[in-house]
Amino acid sequence: MPLINFTNPFTALVALVLFVLSLFLSRELKRKWPMMLVLFAFLLISCTNTVEYFMAHGNEQYLKTIATCIGIDFVFVFLSFISYLWMDDIEAKEKKQKTVSNSLDWFWKKV
Repeated sequence: MPLINFTNPFTALVALVLFVLSLFLSRELKRKWPMMLVLFAFLLISCTNTVEYFMAHGNEQYLKTIATCIGIDFVFVFLSFISYLWMDDIEAKEKKQKTVSNSLDWFWKKV
């Protein structure tokens, strides 16, 4: 089985709760580093699951489980990346700094 099995609903729920708690912490501190740590953690989990997928041989059910975990990893990476960009924007506004790009403006910009 994968190191962190996101096909188990309890594990996925724990990961989601930790993600939301770190998002609230990051928002309260108005700093981006908590979301950066979460993003790196999910990237590390994704990398380990990918290596595990390529190293596995034979069992079709095992490969299907790892492939599902990798898909869920990518969802968490995407959410963490969007949250990191959001917290980066909040931190830049708090410190009155320029950001490299206003990449999240298209979310709430009226056309």
